[in-house]
Amino acid sequence: MSSAHTDQMAAPKNSNKGAMTDEHKQALALGREQGRAVRNYLEALEANRPKRGRKRTPESIAKRLADIETKIAGADPLTRLQLSQERIDLQAELETKSQGVDLGALEKDFIAAAGEYSRRKGISYAAWREAGVDPAVLKKAGIGRAAG
Repeated sequence: MSSAHTDQMAAPKNSNKGAMTDEHKQALALGREQGRAVRNYLEALEANRPKRGRKRTPESIAKRLADIETKIAGADPLTRLQLSQERIDLQAELETKSQGVDLGALEKDFIAAAGEYSRRKGISYAAWREAGVDPAVLKKAGIGRAAG
């Protein structure tokens, strides 16, 4: 064995190296909780952001699905493939619309977490606005234009 390897083996291990205080554990848990609240709210905003063009209603989706069903049987293989994919996409959209999202509850959690999260992460008012967060929600969270 080399002397360097022997020295590494003989080095005492620091038993406190991995120890964490309860306060540190609580701070980490709070950070995870705040991050989750912020992420859930931003994802809901993104999913519910108005799309360009005509809005699809459950009725218009159902009508298009019925139209696909009448066309698919007599379609050539390539068109049948495309219609099948459109049907899958529309069924998924219809499912999403029927589930809905409780944006109010997510907003409440966001408001409780975002102020401290924003200060800790150095996120500006402008960045929140670019992410689609309404000014009134930011105000409730204690995030102002001058705040970081």
